[in-house]
Amino acid sequence: MKRREFLKGATVGGAGAVVAAAAASFPAPAIAQTMPEIKWRLASSFPKSLDTIYGAAEVMAKYVSEATDGKFQIRVFAGGELVPALQVLDAVQAGTVEMGHSVSYYYVGKDPTFAFAAAVPFGLNARQQNAWMYEGGGMPLLREFFDGYNVVNMPCGNTGVQMGGWFRKEVKTVADMQGLKFRIGGLAGRVISKLGVVPQQIAGGDIYPSLEKGTIDAAEWVGPYDDEKLGFSKVAPFYYYPGWWEGGPNVDAFINKQQFESLPKHYQTILQMACDHANIAMQARYDVVNTQAMKRLIGSGTQIRPFSKEIMEASYKAAHELYDELAATNPKWKKIYEQWKPFRDDQVSWFRVAEFNYDAFMGAMFARK
Repeated sequence: MKRREFLKGATVGGAGAVVAAAAASFPAPAIAQTMPEIKWRLASSFPKSLDTIYGAAEVMAKYVSEATDGKFQIRVFAGGELVPALQVLDAVQAGTVEMGHSVSYYYVGKDPTFAFAAAVPFGLNARQQNAWMYEGGGMPLLREFFDGYNVVNMPCGNTGVQMGGWFRKEVKTVADMQGLKFRIGGLAGRVISKLGVVPQQIAGGDIYPSLEKGTIDAAEWVGPYDDEKLGFSKVAPFYYYPGWWEGGPNVDAFINKQQFESLPKHYQTILQMACDHANIAMQARYDVVNTQAMKRLIGSGTQIRPFSKEIMEASYKAAHELYDELAATNPKWKKIYEQWKPFRDDQVSWFRVAEFNYDAFMGAMFARK
């Protein structure tokens, strides 16, 4: 071998060895070190058949996985698969599952203050609820409250204003409500009990058989799309509106506090952003699918009815009587209510100027067609 070729080969080989040795001495990129593989289980309160409300958790999980290149995976389980549908909060609090997807007013039996994270009767619509949560001071107050249950909460869906429910017979007056066994969730049950209604809290998957058998006289769930899927029109002909107890209910992601705090900071941010997207996506989908579902229900014989002014005003009065009672006896309720109520009143004052008038005019124009 010629000396020049030998030296050339030796130089390249030596350089390669040096480069290889140097590369081995460098640490792995920081991003790789902070991308641990994590697998969580999420317990939902909803059946898989309700693809929009159940599906919001799947949307969130999909975005988390894609944003972390599959390193952070959240597997979604339907209501009853891991824990009973109405015990999701308990399972997250105890660490039985890392995460849940539920509606906080299911847990008002523990403390009525839970209702603020979802919906309070005659409260905020969906836009106003998001305004309060994200910009109006609601999230810090709720985070402090949920901390007492070892849970971090994040908005992860909104249905928009709901329907008032399915009734086996017409209800025109407050007297017609007396003794009515009504499946209704959250704080609204305590409100309408002041009107003589007997509230029943039943998970979504169990409503139809109860209504069919006459165990209950009426039931509310969400709106046309989900209600059609659950078949309520087959056993109750009268469909009332509006669901004054759910003007804009948030569906929450519940996260075990220790599990959340153990995540890398950028995983925490990704999870929050994925929940935010699911929050928007759920309502957008409901606004699309409810329109066609309502047409189908009416076409198949469903009779749409508004709650009478008498029932609405009596319910409004009963709701605010309850709120004052709670403020006098429950410090946690009082702390949030004293901030929430003036925010709601200001929102209504503003919306009366533009939003409500615009909606009323458009409704009037539509009615002329």
